[in-house]
Amino acid sequence: MANDCIFCQIVAGDIPSKTVYEDDTVFAFLDVNPLAPGHTLVIPKTHHETLSDVPEDTASDLFSVLHRLTPAVEDAVDADASNVAFNNGEAAGQEVPHVHAHIIPRFDGDGGNPIHAIAGSTPDLSDDELDEIAGDIADAR
Repeated sequence: MANDCIFCQIVAGDIPSKTVYEDDTVFAFLDVNPLAPGHTLVIPKTHHETLSDVPEDTASDLFSVLHRLTPAVEDAVDADASNVAFNNGEAAGQEVPHVHAHIIPRFDGDGGNPIHAIAGSTPDLSDDELDEIAGDIADAR
């Protein structure tokens, strides 16, 4: 637990939350600044700043809970769909340095955009550049 982390304080019960799920490794609660009714945050209970910091077993638990909670969130608010996303690092818009997934219910005609709209202008990459990037990613796993 990081004493200065708001999410760690929520897990510890020092800050109240609208908790929707809790087990030994994962905690989920409604976002206090929701983008839609039912906007839910799903976090590991242990403090990890970015996805690469999360141990594989904890990451597996986190995704398992996301898998189960996403339809529950959608059903609870009668959503037509949802965005499920991580902002991974400050440059990606991560405001709280504790890994957290967003489940954001979406509704037909809500004026929201697809996930591709968050990145700004798209790069113009050649096939060679794409091949090089794909190779670098494959080599790094």
